[in-house]
Amino acid sequence: MRVFTAVVPPPHAIEHLDAFLEPRRAAADFRWTRPEQLHVTLAFMAAVDEHRVDRYVDRLAESLDGLPPAELSLAGAVVFPNVTEGRVLATGVSGADGADGADVLAQASVRARNAAVACGIEVDGQRFRPHVTVARTGGRFVEMTSWVRLLDTYAGPPWPLASVEVIASHLGEGPRRTPRYETVAEVVL
Repeated sequence: MRVFTAVVPPPHAIEHLDAFLEPRRAAADFRWTRPEQLHVTLAFMAAVDEHRVDRYVDRLAESLDGLPPAELSLAGAVVFPNVTEGRVLATGVSGADGADGADVLAQASVRARNAAVACGIEVDGQRFRPHVTVARTGGRFVEMTSWVRLLDTYAGPPWPLASVEVIASHLGEGPRRTPRYETVAEVVL
């Protein structure tokens, strides 16, 4: 199974971001992320034996126990790999009102990854940078300075970090052959 652990923003935060992006989408030939697929990936596991998933969920719940409370918000711009040769456009995720929400997300990411390793699951080892992907260029490099300036003006509403989801990604099963996401488990914090 292709699985990831993520924080899914609540509907009001997704609707706010979607309303901000809607009038701007026609300005670029990007593949825009559908609102129901917006999330903050904490840990990505490309190939998980199905029998290990339940064990991982249990271990994840134990690992996240005692995580400090946090208020989060979507704000600012993130581009991968860089602004002059962007392939992924995202909004950042931070603590609401300057709080340490990003630090709590980083702790959650480390705990989610460690739980996977403890269950014998290989985890993608890229550096954690909290973000919500809003668009992809389709593989081509795009200069994104104007998009960074635009998203740097965005500040979404705050929400409490209340749960983490373990999500199976079924490649090519969504609209226009995009992935279809299926929540396998939710760990309430």
